[in-house]
Amino acid sequence: MVTDTLLEAELRELAGSVPDPELPVLTLAELGVLRDVQVEGPGRVTVRLTPTYTGCPAIEAMSADIERVLHDHGVPEVSVVTVLAPAWSTDDISAEGRRKLAEFGIAPPRAHSTDGGPVPLTLSVRCPHCGSTDTELLSRFSSTACKALRRCVACREPFDHFKEL
Repeated sequence: MVTDTLLEAELRELAGSVPDPELPVLTLAELGVLRDVQVEGPGRVTVRLTPTYTGCPAIEAMSADIERVLHDHGVPEVSVVTVLAPAWSTDDISAEGRRKLAEFGIAPPRAHSTDGGPVPLTLSVRCPHCGSTDTELLSRFSSTACKALRRCVACREPFDHFKEL
């Protein structure tokens, strides 16, 4: 296992603190898209990002924001590379990221079971406003392709649901 140098750990923290352009309540680290930060030589850093889905338009803004933050902290040459494997999964969202999504009014995705047990066939999404699981799908797509629009039957409030991938 390769361990980060102190400089790489500091740069990972800086790159990871960049807000997601589509969900600014989350950082790239909380979203789980920041894969690696490597110092390639004096003043040269490579950052590896995995988009939430292939073709995600936010990857360009993420890359530009990371470059700006690292340039502002004295790194003259920053290369942001998009990596598609392993693919990003909603399981990559941190516990803090899930908490922030719910606090922001977006139902976080459910974590996948790792016990190899049966996969549930029913989709029950908890309302981030009142906590009810009596919700209905209004649209498979919301403000971004990775979210669906739902409404709570109990409190009648609409809300976004971050889809499980």
